[in-house]
Parts: sequence; C-alpha cells; structure tokens
Amino acid sequence: MILEHMPLGRQLDIVFRQLKEELAHLTSGTIFIQIRNNVIGKFGIRHFPLESKGDQLQKMEKGLSEVHIVSFHKMAKESLKLKRWTHGEILFEFAVRQNMLCTSVQFESNYNMSNLMTDPDRLV
Repeated sequence: MILEHMPLGRQLDIVFRQLKEELAHLTSGTIFIQIRNNVIGKFGIRHFPLESKGDQLQKMEKGLSEVHIVSFHKMAKESLKLKRWTHGEILFEFAVRQNMLCTSVQFESNYNMSNLMTDPDRLV
C-alpha cells in the first residue's frame, strides 16, 4: 500500500503496532514521529533503559500494560485532530506513575526556506 494515500491515523496505527512490544518493557519515554507531506517517515522511542532509586541503578522490568497501550494509542490518534501542518514532528511523552499512565503531546512544524524562495507568491 502506498503511504501517501493512507490517512495519518492509519499510519499511526502501524506505528503503535510496531512499537507495542517495546512499550510493554518501558515505564516512561517519548515516541517520536517525523512527518513529511503528511506521511510518517522515521519513528521510534527515546527512553532511559535504567532507573535509579537512591544510589541503586535498576533495570526496568515491567512496562506499559495492554490497557495503557490502548489508552495511549487512542490519545495519540485524538491529538492528530489538532495538527495543522504537513511537515514536522510529533512527540508523545509517557510515564507510568502509581500504575496510572500520564501522557503529553508536543507538535513541531518544519518549513524549508529553499521551498519558499522558489515560490514568488510567498515572498510578498
């Protein structure tokens, strides 16, 4: 299937399906999604693989539950309704605190000056 013809919400479904196993091992992090012409290109998760409590480093054992992942995915899809640009990046931050999932979203729009310079109507 050609991604240019697929709605961004469906592309996000594919992203979450791909990241599901990794999310099941993480308690916090940031999903990043890079978008160009409303097509998802690069995506992934930024996270810290170790946590510390006092002076002890601990490897994270348990991550997001199935319920957390479904809720997170739903929030991410809802946030797409607020996006007003075609090129940029979306950051979905998440953390489990006392077995409750906390999430936030950040949009970053990107523009290319060389594209503006080739269109005389935009220079006015």
